[in-house]
Amino acid sequence: MTRATPRALRGMVSAPHHLAAQAGRDVLADGGSAVEAAVATAACLAVVYPHMTGIGGDGFWLVAEPDGSNWAIDGCGPAAMAAGPDLYRDHATIPWRGGLAANTVAGTVAAWQAALARSGSTLPLDRLLRDAIYHARTGVVVTPGGAQVAASVSAALRDLPGDYARVFEPDGRPLREGEVLRQPALATTLMRLAADGLDGFYRGALAQSIAEDLGRLDSPLAADDLTGFAAREVAPLTVAIDGARLFNLPPPTQGVASLLILALFDRLRATEADGFDHVHQLVEATKQAFRWRDAHVGDPATMAQDAQALLDDAGALDRMAAAIEPARAAPWPHPPALGDTTWFGAADARGQVVSCIQSTYFEFGSGIVLPQTGITWQNRGCSFALAGDGPNRLRPGARPFHTLNPALARFDDGRVMAYGTMGGEGQPQTQAAIFSRHVRFGQSLQAAIDAPRWLLGRTWGDPSTTLKIEAGFDPALYAQLAEAGHTVEQVPAWSAMMGHAGAVLRHPDGVLEGASDPRSDGMVATW
Repeated sequence: MTRATPRALRGMVSAPHHLAAQAGRDVLADGGSAVEAAVATAACLAVVYPHMTGIGGDGFWLVAEPDGSNWAIDGCGPAAMAAGPDLYRDHATIPWRGGLAANTVAGTVAAWQAALARSGSTLPLDRLLRDAIYHARTGVVVTPGGAQVAASVSAALRDLPGDYARVFEPDGRPLREGEVLRQPALATTLMRLAADGLDGFYRGALAQSIAEDLGRLDSPLAADDLTGFAAREVAPLTVAIDGARLFNLPPPTQGVASLLILALFDRLRATEADGFDHVHQLVEATKQAFRWRDAHVGDPATMAQDAQALLDDAGALDRMAAAIEPARAAPWPHPPALGDTTWFGAADARGQVVSCIQSTYFEFGSGIVLPQTGITWQNRGCSFALAGDGPNRLRPGARPFHTLNPALARFDDGRVMAYGTMGGEGQPQTQAAIFSRHVRFGQSLQAAIDAPRWLLGRTWGDPSTTLKIEAGFDPALYAQLAEAGHTVEQVPAWSAMMGHAGAVLRHPDGVLEGASDPRSDGMVATW
């Protein structure tokens, strides 16, 4: 059954949890901008989707203004000044969980602060954080997806130092579907931010409490690391394709990979949605993009190649596209990138459109929950390399590679589309599937998200480099892909490993369209 694409005129929010979408929608109804609605949505997601995101993580913003301009906010926190290879001399790699995994500053709150300042916010913080505070204090009903994730990571997290077990397993076991999760310490933290300002996360009494807990829990982060951080405005990466100009975030995100996939596909000629040419060409474009990403992307301060220069080089893109064989898969595997995330988007009646993504990296991040503040801290820094001299090598103050990348498109006919998903390696692939289905093949936004998807590499579950494909495609496609040399693994329909996607589209006449993912707990909320 095809679900209808929601439409509205006054405002719209798409988010992977219905309470977060409604929180953003209500800010629009109170006269807020799309940026203000997105902050309310982001704060609410930090409470109701704690397995995917939180104020102890990082975030990135991409905003289209009614006057045709675009701007981006990079909320990537750097490594602690005490986090160098010597700290991990007894480890082959940085641990995925625990205090040593909590080795980078959390940039999410600073990104909210920068986005609100850049957009000229007028609503008070206590209004924007109202719903998040309420849900943290009063409680939120655990969803099936949330219960499944909590059960799957319980053995790894319940015995960690800090308050993970007290907050997320108050009865000595993971909370089950339908039970109520309460986070009173986090509610108090959000109330302090609302009263004292978002800068309090990094400087002042709240920041001191955060630093104290991090130190007690064996994190290398210190108060000076928090004090020295601020999110920054950056120029979005951009590339032109037929009929549109695409935008994404620059390094250390994988935004260049997302843009490369669609730029290469634009040079190929698939004619049928979800047929062999469509899927094969996007998978092969993904391989090309990931090879460049993994060779060159990391902390921009140490990158030898310029991502925008590549996107501007039509000859280089032509050569990459020409290397894609029309009926044969290129060799794979390749080391996968992990991560769990939340994407959300908003649009207001003035024409401002927001694409935003934030994450604590793994499910519940490092697993470190700070007792004084209830903050779950990210483990983004476990992606640093301890050896070699590449752009993602761990150094004090280095910025880690990020799978996070919010996408935006401006069409020649005046439409503006914000779109994105969670899912590590799957983010650029799902973006490409949704965009190509809707733009090249004319599917509705909702149909493009509901349709079966594929994933080359790993996002959730066991590490794997197979081409995982959901049930629901033409049965002949699986055999055709295998015959072409792809290592095909069929997975159930609407699998969580395919991410939680969403999209918001604004037409020149002011009509808004949106879509949410049936694989998530989300919705499109309209005003």
